[in-house]
Amino acid sequence: MPDREAGGRPAAILIAGPTASGKSALAARLAERHGGVVINTDSMQVYADLRRLTARPGPDEEARVPHRLYGHVDGAVNYSVGHFSRAATALLLTLDGRLPVFVGGTGLYFRALEQGFSELPPVPEAVRAQVRGAAEGRPTEALHADLARHDPEGAARLRPSDRMRVMRALEIFFATGRPIASFYGDPVPGPLAGWNLEKIFLAPDRAVLRARIDARFRTMIAEGALDEVARLRSRSLDPMLPVMRAHGVPGLIAHLDGAVSLEDAILRGQADTRAYAKRQFTWFRHQMGEGWRWMDPGAAQVEL
Repeated sequence: MPDREAGGRPAAILIAGPTASGKSALAARLAERHGGVVINTDSMQVYADLRRLTARPGPDEEARVPHRLYGHVDGAVNYSVGHFSRAATALLLTLDGRLPVFVGGTGLYFRALEQGFSELPPVPEAVRAQVRGAAEGRPTEALHADLARHDPEGAARLRPSDRMRVMRALEIFFATGRPIASFYGDPVPGPLAGWNLEKIFLAPDRAVLRARIDARFRTMIAEGALDEVARLRSRSLDPMLPVMRAHGVPGLIAHLDGAVSLEDAILRGQADTRAYAKRQFTWFRHQMGEGWRWMDPGAAQVEL
């Protein structure tokens, strides 16, 4: 694998940061300047169903510079970090010397690129259906308490409100009889392990970011995000699938079901997205390895 190219250019650029921090624009500019390829590193932008609501690059941006691993997964697929790592590994073999510019907000994806990931066992459909049937109508905090009885270490790693990951840990336990942490052994090596990397975390002012998140959510609605969610709702997918839990989707489905007003759904989507951005800051500060440069987005546009 490459270390550093002639002329001092890094072998790959990684651009992370909270949602609405300007990552995509910076990645496209750097890829265009260096003859590179923008590679999605965001767990929601992989889905074909939600271009508007996940702020995927539009056709104009994609025409300017190659974009890969965007919108290539159907919403019915429970796409995982393992799927992403394998797709990124295969893609890197096709670039013919072009600079890979990885960009997104999913910390686990970035960690998998360098440090690898632990492969979890498959869960039989019968077990998944049993666990999800038993969980239907129960609050997530109660499910977290169930997990704490079966797998205390796994429960301690998870927020009591993180329904998707709590359910996943329960499924693993009932499928294997083992705590989920027991599978966190030797990870599958990451495709960028040993590469010389330029790693940037965009860290905008918090008040500015909150305002951008709120404004962007309303712009998404104006540009057709509600229609996207209506099409997704018509498919009657499992509500535990990642695409059904994308920020804004539950509230907008509640609106389409007549349970809340559109304004209430927008306010919920904005609040969920702001909370997620806060978690992104915290996760990158405490969970990522060495070598990340935290930069104001404006400074990054000037310096990089």
